[in-house]
Amino acid sequence: MKTRSLFAFPVLLSVISGIANATTYTLPENSNDTVITQFHDEVPLTRAEQNETLLDVARRFLLGQMEIVRLNSDADRWNIKKNEIVRLANRRILPDTPHEGITLNIAEYRMYYYPPAQKGVAPQVMSYAHGIGRQDWKTPLGKTSVVQKVKDPSWHPPESIRREHAANGDPLPAVVPPGPHNPLGAYMLHLGVPGGYLIHGTDIDKIYGIGMQITHGCMRMYPEDIEALYNSVPVGTPVYMVKQPIKVGWLDNTLYIEAHPDLEGEETTPAEKLEVALKLIQKAGAAQSMPEFDQNALKQALTVLDGNPVALYKRLPQQTAPVSSPAGRGSKGGYYHGV
Repeated sequence: MKTRSLFAFPVLLSVISGIANATTYTLPENSNDTVITQFHDEVPLTRAEQNETLLDVARRFLLGQMEIVRLNSDADRWNIKKNEIVRLANRRILPDTPHEGITLNIAEYRMYYYPPAQKGVAPQVMSYAHGIGRQDWKTPLGKTSVVQKVKDPSWHPPESIRREHAANGDPLPAVVPPGPHNPLGAYMLHLGVPGGYLIHGTDIDKIYGIGMQITHGCMRMYPEDIEALYNSVPVGTPVYMVKQPIKVGWLDNTLYIEAHPDLEGEETTPAEKLEVALKLIQKAGAAQSMPEFDQNALKQALTVLDGNPVALYKRLPQQTAPVSSPAGRGSKGGYYHGV
């Protein structure tokens, strides 16, 4: 990103040099609000510690590769100079699912884990970057659960994957033992989905593929993230696998929209994206109360598609949006996939 372009943002605050807890968010006090915030700075920035790549910065802050590339579209992902300013992710809109267990929103290469409530502790959500299935090995959608947990798993590559690797001149053994080059990493969560879909770690050679459409359908995570999830999630935890590239949500009486690009092999037109966005805005209770929301901001969000939540409308504090979705905190209700 060219440094001068940063001044286009309305707020430019302190540069963030480190991160203590990259994935833990406190849920908003208002249970109807669904926008979570990591940093106080509206536009959090960091300086490159040395000549490096955007992937190195993403790794340091536990962000996905496509996520940081989209936020820094003017940057050369392979050539970030020492002290160059890099933009980080900050706000996120929670997917429209029950706030329990794990939600995998494959459209944004990111999962959300809602730990059980603890007395005296504010409700939290943990969010982690992960890789998803390629165009020809799509990650499935629907509700399932964690049915098994394995530490230091061996990998038994399916025959279909062995044939693919053999055709590419990279034959696989029948069993890959635990170790740094095991594609499953050190921890694995087995999901109750036909076909053997997993949430797992990664081998050291593929660690920069986190946050990309690159797997055979499983969800691949950074080593420290899968370790934390493995140690937190019991067998039986519900898992919601959804595809919501466009999300809307309230925070402090401001309505935000967050939009992500289509996955590889999928294509929706600008008109289709706009239709989805307007339906979500209406569902958020805004159709009657905000006839003059920021149309330019909506158009920009649906054009740039960088995953950064954009403010559309600010209501008076005494107004309250109706609860129109069953996906409120602790809800057991249904959900929808978006586009």
